[in-house]
Amino acid sequence: MATKSCNLSHQVGHVITRREFLRVGALGGIGLTLPELLAAKETGIAPRADACIVVFLNGGPSHLDMWDMKPDAPSEIRGPFQSIPTTLPGVRLCEYLPRLARQLHHCTLVRSMNHSVNNSHAAAVYAALTGHDRGEQGGGAKPDDHPNMGSVLTMLRPGPRAAFPYVALPYKTKEGAGGPLQPGFLGGIIGANHDPFWVLEDVNAPDFRVRNLTLPAEVSPRRMADRGELLSILELPFLHQHKRAAAAYDVMNDFQKRAFDMLTSDATQRAFQIDQEPARVREAYGRNIYGQSVLLARRLIEAGTRVVTMSWAPDANATWDTHGDNFNKLKNTLLPQFDAAASSLLAELAERGMLERTLVAVLGDFGRTPRINNAAGRDHWNACYSILLAGGGIKEGLVYGASDRTGSWPAEHPVSPGDIIATLYHLLGVDPHTNIYDILGRPHPLVPAGRVMGELIS
Repeated sequence: MATKSCNLSHQVGHVITRREFLRVGALGGIGLTLPELLAAKETGIAPRADACIVVFLNGGPSHLDMWDMKPDAPSEIRGPFQSIPTTLPGVRLCEYLPRLARQLHHCTLVRSMNHSVNNSHAAAVYAALTGHDRGEQGGGAKPDDHPNMGSVLTMLRPGPRAAFPYVALPYKTKEGAGGPLQPGFLGGIIGANHDPFWVLEDVNAPDFRVRNLTLPAEVSPRRMADRGELLSILELPFLHQHKRAAAAYDVMNDFQKRAFDMLTSDATQRAFQIDQEPARVREAYGRNIYGQSVLLARRLIEAGTRVVTMSWAPDANATWDTHGDNFNKLKNTLLPQFDAAASSLLAELAERGMLERTLVAVLGDFGRTPRINNAAGRDHWNACYSILLAGGGIKEGLVYGASDRTGSWPAEHPVSPGDIIATLYHLLGVDPHTNIYDILGRPHPLVPAGRVMGELIS
């Protein structure tokens, strides 16, 4: 171990102190190892972005009815929706995305996404959120899954001490109603201590509050601080007598201190006080759980959170999985809600001077079939679909890649989820080609199959 640590410290130009060495002895049990400690000291990439908001359209949004319409295709492919112009000359979106059309000049639209998963939502979600395309291996989240970007950032770029580094909301999306939690949202191999802070209360509810962040009425922040100081005083004699326990305590106490800081931080508490937003702002995002969750994501980023992942479905089949009645669901509910939330987020980030340092990624698990089925719906289609990116070093006003005349296959520049995740990591200051280490100290490539797409970076 000593030899390995000396080599690693030489490689990154960082001298490991005896105290850090003692800490590493206790790190393995909670998901950290010496290589990770070193990686956290120096990633070697200057970040273009400080934060990322992922709006995940869980279930598979229809690219043909949103981003990549085919007005000249036969009716059984093009559907009933019309297209409208955007702020990008010659680029058109669905008529039910009018506000987003006015923000498209901030964005890169990728129209040539594809991966290997067509049946399992779980495996497609996992590929989209982690960059690991494992084929049709379904099932729920497992401890040996690769981590979400937010989990990796909690380890390598955790942000201000009093802020939650990674938040997921408003649902723990299930793989079908009553099914297991979908993979791709958790810390997986790097440990549960890198899981997100979940906000599962209805952000749109009049009495919304995050219960885990609320002190009992009889306990003031000052009283809480006094209790913390007393606990530290009582623990000191034991720690002086038990040196090995002290090393483990250093690490565990760090997590406790961070939790305490978040519980008593005015900035963190204010971030969740969404009722302080002007009524016009809340209305602009949409008075529904998804619109208000996107608004809360903006507030959390302002308070120092690195990554917020917003999953637009309580379960995989509940919203964007439009096997039946696709056009009514899109027209009457899904597209108006999404249009309000996404356009307001982009406009506000730009107005507040935050877009330059905040990545916005609108992702999905796959697209929908070019041919409309007998239930007036579209089925899963992994061979070609679209995503939207903005901010944090992403080029403005770019359409990258193209599909064929029916939206069935990439006609040029095919792109994988691994390429997108690698690019997002790069912009966030993390080398996507580095190894991460599981709780047993085994190395795993962060993004094994994906390249940083310089074509998308400004």
